[in-house]
Amino acid sequence: MSRQNYVFTSESVSEGHPDKVCDRISDAVLDAFLAEDPQSRVACETFATTDRVVIGGEVRGPGAVIARVEEIARDCVRDIGYEQDGFHWANMKVDSYLHAQSADIAQGVDASGSKDEGAGDQGIMFGYATDETPELMPAPILYAHAILKRLTEVRKNGTEPKLGPDAKSQLSIRYIDGKPVAATSIVLSTQHLDPALTSADVRAIVEPYIRSTLPQGWITAETEWHVNPTGKLVIGGPDGDCG
Repeated sequence: MSRQNYVFTSESVSEGHPDKVCDRISDAVLDAFLAEDPQSRVACETFATTDRVVIGGEVRGPGAVIARVEEIARDCVRDIGYEQDGFHWANMKVDSYLHAQSADIAQGVDASGSKDEGAGDQGIMFGYATDETPELMPAPILYAHAILKRLTEVRKNGTEPKLGPDAKSQLSIRYIDGKPVAATSIVLSTQHLDPALTSADVRAIVEPYIRSTLPQGWITAETEWHVNPTGKLVIGGPDGDCG
């Protein structure tokens, strides 16, 4: 296969995916510390499962924020939209084990005098810009994100009340001469609140939004569709798969 002609696949997950729920809570805790003290140091990890969220890590910052961690977690889960048996923002148990950063660790990362600031053990992610889309992002990941963003919008505004917060999209794009030209495969798994819905019913709900999100002409008669390919997905989020 030519290096200019290929199929590339990218995946995205919705805000209700268990891992994203945990990311959202950890990010919100960090934001709360930085809002009070921009010099805060925060290493926050979150675990979520049936009816429970566990938050732990090391921090150096205002102690008052630690007292608000449970409230922050509940606000995040409520905004995502989880009000189901097994994971509800109002009655889930929240355990917080945040504590002060070790002074021994702090001395290794603090800047002092002419000494450079040290690095902790956190990873650094990187990406790249490309001119294949106006947003300068690679097309497969851009549109995988866009599909879930659109479905989240219509779920939250009440247009599609049968959709649940947990979803994942996978989009395979064909490149010709190095340019994205068509969707060869569309995979979407989404939680639905009505257990009577079949995969065909779910596809009927989501397909119009997917078609309107992708560039005109990218979906063809050869495009493969896989919507909830394993069947129903009623139990979703951390109740179905811990994050």
